[in-house]
Amino acid sequence: MAMNAHPSPALLARPCTLPDPVVRASRLHSQGSGSRSMAAEATGASPRFLCLLAAALVLATCTNRAENWPGWRGPRGDGTSHETAIPVRWTATSNVAWKVEVPGSGHASPIVWDNHVFTVSALPDTEERVLLAFDRRSGRTRWQTPVLTSPFERKHALNSHASSTPATDGTRVFTAFLDVREVVVSAHDFAGRLVWQVRPGPFASMHGFCSSPVLFEDLVIVNCDHDGDGYLVALAREDGRERWRVARPNRTRSYCVPTLFEAAGRTQMVLSGTLCVASYDPRNGDLHWIIDGPTEQFVASIVYHRGADLFFMTGGFPEHHLLAIRPDGSGNVTKSHIAWRHSRASYVSYVPSPIAAADYFLVISDPGFACCFEAATGKLMWQEKVGEHHASLVSANGLVYCLSDDGLTTVLRPGPTFDVVARNPLGEKCFASPALSQGQIFLRSDRHLFALGTAP
Repeated sequence: MAMNAHPSPALLARPCTLPDPVVRASRLHSQGSGSRSMAAEATGASPRFLCLLAAALVLATCTNRAENWPGWRGPRGDGTSHETAIPVRWTATSNVAWKVEVPGSGHASPIVWDNHVFTVSALPDTEERVLLAFDRRSGRTRWQTPVLTSPFERKHALNSHASSTPATDGTRVFTAFLDVREVVVSAHDFAGRLVWQVRPGPFASMHGFCSSPVLFEDLVIVNCDHDGDGYLVALAREDGRERWRVARPNRTRSYCVPTLFEAAGRTQMVLSGTLCVASYDPRNGDLHWIIDGPTEQFVASIVYHRGADLFFMTGGFPEHHLLAIRPDGSGNVTKSHIAWRHSRASYVSYVPSPIAAADYFLVISDPGFACCFEAATGKLMWQEKVGEHHASLVSANGLVYCLSDDGLTTVLRPGPTFDVVARNPLGEKCFASPALSQGQIFLRSDRHLFALGTAP
């Protein structure tokens, strides 16, 4: 199905590098007047100019550093990329670095680490759930390894049997599947070898399974809200041993991936589901705060707007709610910490996760109504129809990317008016969310995996 944030341990920021002559000149400039003269002679430029040039290059290089996309919704878990050279325009045949067939089916998003692209799929002929690795530069399949062989579970028509996006820390790849009525969490190395596999507990839902693993420090955390005794469980990354477990209330299925943020002076793991919205300490599972309701079932992940200092929750079923929540509460904050709310159905998404961008909060409802709200106040700036959506929103370089079910990506500039920068048709059905990494966009359709933009 289709986190400003606590730094993910899986985030790779490439080191800033400068041209050697500028580095040498800058170092000489810092060593005194004699060295400054030498620098000027070596480059033919004034010492002051060299210093300013070095500083500008450091700033430009650091702010445009490449990022990995190591799990659900990227390095911060909120759909945002800090890269500035992500493609804006493409078609099915233009600005495509490569396109490869993906065996089987699945709605799990691709993830990227350096020169590796990973995703998972379900093979109907063998009932295998497999982990796949592709070469980022060429699209070549590096390997395909079975994770689980089991009868396909009952599911919703809009779900798949491989919907949980994997996560990686650069050494191992972590996956979650359902074996009939048991959750299976696994770790594989970058050669596709199984490192460990555990079964943390049951899961029952008529709509199937989707619970993407989340990495925090040395933990793998999985949300198991289901039609039974739901739970959150944290496993040791090293060997899969259980570190903590928290019972969830209300015995109601939901599919929300927890997100992690630094807010109100503490690390908060927030999620909606099973008739509540809650924040936990990811180190031990202790509850920070909880809000009753506002409805039964949820899918979309929560995001945080640092400028407005608000969490944004959108969901769900059977009622529709959009909440802005102050992050500094303790205990039950149902009546005290909701800053603003909307309950109009066209303002609310059930499956697609929203995004915080600039001074705004953007959301697309499943039927395809895109809305932009002023983050601090909840004032609606605009609403437009952009096509049915189940993929979640992503952003880069001040733009928001909206991938519809029919494969059309609408690129928007957040602001007080509806500003379409580009419309990019792919011509294939898409339910997986995009991945942005190293100057490229990776899109998974119902048949193919695409790499858009030039490979570095």
